[in-house]
Parts: sequence; structure tokens; C-alpha cells
Amino acid sequence: MKLKVAFATDDGKTFMGRHFGDARFYDIYELDEDRASFIKRIENTVDEEEDVHADPKKAKGISTLLLDEKVAVVVSKIFGPNIKRIKKKFVCIVVRDDEIDVGLKKICNNIEKIYIEWEKGKERKHILL
Repeated sequence: MKLKVAFATDDGKTFMGRHFGDARFYDIYELDEDRASFIKRIENTVDEEEDVHADPKKAKGISTLLLDEKVAVVVSKIFGPNIKRIKKKFVCIVVRDDEIDVGLKKICNNIEKIYIEWEKGKERKHILL
């Protein structure tokens, strides 16, 4: 069972302390129970409308960017109100750790739980790890 996962980051080492959609980059990994393989880094090129909180255009733009990469899981320390939109397309994982390496291990250790949530489709909930 393999899943593509996008980590919200500014530096490739740590999770940033802003909403998922505000990351400079999304580092994409392919994960299974045993290992994580780095695939690529994509730049967040989606613009946000000024003075629009929970901008649906931003949610759609980021979703499209990640769906084009076949991502199924998104990971961040913080999600904003757009989580209600993106959880219909991805499993959203909230981590408390700062280091992406620690998050990778937790996700590999919980891959079955994550896959079960993925199978729920639009009714899925976010996961806290």
C-alpha cells in the first residue's frame, strides 16, 4: 500500500507555522509501511485574493497543483478554514512535530489508518498525529 504525501514546508526540513496553503513549497514523498522516498519539491505558485479569508480559489488552485502530482495525503502543523474543502480530495494530517523526518516516521507507522481514512472519500476526517 503506497500513498503520495505532500508536506507543507519553507525549507524542506521543518513544517512551517502557518496554514497549509501558505507554504513556499510542498515536498512530495511516496510512502508505505517501511519507507519514504522523496519524489520532488513543487513551488506553491497559487496566488491569494487580498482580504479574502478561506479563499475558495486558493483552495482549488492548491488542490489542482497537488492532484496533478497524484497526491492523496497532505501534512501540516496548521490548516485554515479551507480544510473543509481540501479534505474532500485529500487525507489531511495535522502534526505537532517541527521536523519533517519525525512526521514521515509517524505517517509510515500509521499508513493503514491513513489508508482507511482515504477510502471514506468525501466523508473523511482529518487525522492528528
